[in-house]
Amino acid sequence: MKQSLLADVRIVLVEPSHPGNIGGVARAMKTMGLSDLALVNPGRFPDPQAEWRAAGAQDVLESARVYPSLDDALADRQWIVGTSTRARRIPWPVESAESVVGDLLRRLPRARSAILFGRETSGLSNDELQRCNCHLVIPANPEYPSLNLAMAVQVVCYELCRQSQEAGDVVTAGWDRDPASAAQTEALLEHFERVLVASGFLDASNPGQTMTRFRRLMTRFEFDEMEVQMLRGVLRKLAPAAAGD
Repeated sequence: MKQSLLADVRIVLVEPSHPGNIGGVARAMKTMGLSDLALVNPGRFPDPQAEWRAAGAQDVLESARVYPSLDDALADRQWIVGTSTRARRIPWPVESAESVVGDLLRRLPRARSAILFGRETSGLSNDELQRCNCHLVIPANPEYPSLNLAMAVQVVCYELCRQSQEAGDVVTAGWDRDPASAAQTEALLEHFERVLVASGFLDASNPGQTMTRFRRLMTRFEFDEMEVQMLRGVLRKLAPAAAGD
């Protein structure tokens, strides 16, 4: 297995409530060659149940990083995938696990990636899903589409493992700048929103879905670091008072 292909893929669990699921996820990851586990505000961790469910994957569990917010967990990521089974009011690009993983692997190692899994009871919120470049859906029985958290992670990790083995040596096209990180892209979006409010285009007291649609538009592009700096420079010239720096 080309471990290096998967080294830059982070599995992110958002507010997992049951420590057994965290252990099950660690085991699912290790069996498929992944090791970067991030936990956002876990209900109970560390916990003996997590250690018991992890079986031989204690190393993945022990190296798991706990973050106070999703922003912190994604700050250094450049391509973000959210898992979801629910239809959204404003649709986002949605693909199968096979398609999403193939696209993600083609971006490695240039773009460090994260795959988000939501809460056991409610999944990812709309705001969290809007942080993602695309959404991944696992086909299931429409009468009972609910997957256990560790099972869902296992399905996605299996696809990552399978396709990475088939890919062998991957040659990535060069680029003159690194892709923008999630933190850089988020700062651009916040700056853009401030300019829209300052210009009178956006009513801060009643924004509607305007920023959601702008966010969807911007996440379809793959900005590099220089492009983000250029765009923010333009915004500073247009509305110096809204820079927020």
